[in-house]
Amino acid sequence: MRGGSIEPLDIIGVQIPYHFRCPISLELMSDPVTVSTGQTYDRSSIESWIATGNTTCPVTRVPLSDFVLIPNHTLRRLIQNWCVSNRSFGVERIPTPKQPAEPILVRSLLTQLSNQSILFETRLSAIRRLRGLARDSDKNRSLISSHNPQTPLLNIFFSDSEKNELIYESLALVVMFQLSEPECNSIASQSDRIQFLSSLLSHPSIEVRVNSAALIEIVAAGTRSIDLRIQIGNADGLMEGIIGILNYPLAYPRALKVGIKALFALCLVKQNRQKAVLSGAPEALINRLADFEKCDAERALATVELLCRVPAGCAAFAAHALTVPLLVKIILKISDRATEYAAGALLSLCTISEALQRDAVAAGIVTQLLLLVQSDCTIRAKRKAQMLLKLLRDSWPDDSIANSDDYNCSDVVPF
Repeated sequence: MRGGSIEPLDIIGVQIPYHFRCPISLELMSDPVTVSTGQTYDRSSIESWIATGNTTCPVTRVPLSDFVLIPNHTLRRLIQNWCVSNRSFGVERIPTPKQPAEPILVRSLLTQLSNQSILFETRLSAIRRLRGLARDSDKNRSLISSHNPQTPLLNIFFSDSEKNELIYESLALVVMFQLSEPECNSIASQSDRIQFLSSLLSHPSIEVRVNSAALIEIVAAGTRSIDLRIQIGNADGLMEGIIGILNYPLAYPRALKVGIKALFALCLVKQNRQKAVLSGAPEALINRLADFEKCDAERALATVELLCRVPAGCAAFAAHALTVPLLVKIILKISDRATEYAAGALLSLCTISEALQRDAVAAGIVTQLLLLVQSDCTIRAKRKAQMLLKLLRDSWPDDSIANSDDYNCSDVVPF
């Protein structure tokens, strides 16, 4: 490629000026920045180059005197104008990028929100601005996190202040960061703080409710103390509040994601499972199972398997007409982990009821299990599948796949 030349872009069928392309990615630049050698690159590309340990300019190979990236506003405007001129070819205008937060600004905002002697409006504005910066990019969140915002934010949130708006904004910001184990232990060990979080699960604002559930999940997952996790689960109304968030309409998808994370974190402790069952977790999980994205579906199925280890949980799942068909359908459909959890739950359910065994066979579980034991799935999943096949043998009809060549050729040991 020669400077000033024009190269075609096959994806959209138009030609992009050479200098509009990033020398690293060869793609149209959306956030051009200039390095100390005077060369310009797309911000994401040069940041990745530097992050992997490179200390030279990719084009000139001259060592970089510093790693300051200066926005090239003139070039960005030229690229935006070019995009507008070629929109008839399907080219979309690149948005004006938001500049990364400056450390001095972050420090100033944290000082303002921590200072109780300054105006309420100033502190509220500082929290909201930090929250906006944190939402803009992972880099901003990392920068803010490096200044330990958790301590002042938690102090505001758990204060006796009557400024509810300040409390809710501090909650919304603090859940964007992880807490240390001592911080989690401190919150979990103070029943009044856990009860305050639980009370917010019934707040009129769904955002406040979800942020409260998010902080509960962070605290529950961040403490290794079983006793403290039990104490969290025993808070009045807490488990019911989490289930309520899990049941919230899909118009607010974050509720489903946060709800299952919180429920799973609590149910990892067996003493919390009975309360989860009594609060309606089995019905909520089955009703929402089809709505989860992959990672959340795995977490939901893991929770189902955990609750099936409780007699009341098994009975509640057994009473739901969709439990067995849904679990059978999930095998080999989502991921190896999802398959393992679904098989484990089905093993628990079929162990307690011959009627459920017949339901599973009618739903096509035999074919699914035979495919599973011959797949590259996990050893645990295969072991559960083999146990299920053995358990279900008497429920197979005479003309079922149990007597077919497929079964005889499988690697399941005959029994």
